[in-house]
Amino acid sequence: MKILLAKDAGYCFGVRDAVNLAYNSAKENKGVYMLGTIVHNENVVDDLSKAGARVVDILEDVPNNKPVLFRAHGTSAEIWKEAQEKNLDIIDATCPLVTEIHNEIIKLEAEGRCCIIIGDHDHDEVVGIAAQVKDAVIIANAAEAMELRKMKKAGVVTQSTQMIENVREIINVLMEKVFDLRFVNTICFPTRRNHAQIKELATVCDIMIVIGSFTSANSMRLTQLALERNKKSYQVTCADDLDPDWFHDQQKVGISAGASTPDDIIKGVVNKIKEIGQVAEKEVVYE
Repeated sequence: MKILLAKDAGYCFGVRDAVNLAYNSAKENKGVYMLGTIVHNENVVDDLSKAGARVVDILEDVPNNKPVLFRAHGTSAEIWKEAQEKNLDIIDATCPLVTEIHNEIIKLEAEGRCCIIIGDHDHDEVVGIAAQVKDAVIIANAAEAMELRKMKKAGVVTQSTQMIENVREIINVLMEKVFDLRFVNTICFPTRRNHAQIKELATVCDIMIVIGSFTSANSMRLTQLALERNKKSYQVTCADDLDPDWFHDQQKVGISAGASTPDDIIKGVVNKIKEIGQVAEKEVVYE
């Protein structure tokens, strides 16, 4: 059995920087408080908690002598203002690519456009983007786009981890709804790269394993892309979720992982598959 591991599986640079910042902040300050989960991965959040980075839901739960860390997905301007008014020590772990989306939607509003976000309702990142403007419209799929009224001017940004296929479908609908439409493609480069890799891997492998939390939108999308091309595609959160029966008579195993999946969990899954398939050689990194 041969194992092909997607080159860019796992942490994107934004998540890696945010998690490292949380660990370092907890160590330097003997504790840090994260407003919401820093990334969508239970294992990471649990490990950070043990290291002294604790999750709180509201700023009132942050002790006066401890810093507050704003997560990778972005935070609303109102919460920033509230934290500053409380004189809290703010540590900003926002992904710079998410910050770019904030800047783009603010520009679209300044142009007098109805601001539309293509993304998942109630997702932390999408909520943060919507909070940058007054009356953002969130659209998750083409069916929702069909329900929009016709309008003169609109501007569109996307959640950073959206699938380009979904975005195209929605934009095609909006082109018939909006006279003056401006679209800014804010799907981030790590997402585009990971999607391209898994599309190829799923077609050349007998079985696909996607590693990631089921609370992670980008991990779920990777699984969806794999399943569309290979029915023997499975999502797991860690090595313990692997079923040895999946690998019976399989020659090539493809592996990818969501952007919030840490390196040690990926390594654990790879090693478990090697054990199941009695694989001695090193896995091949698929670019």
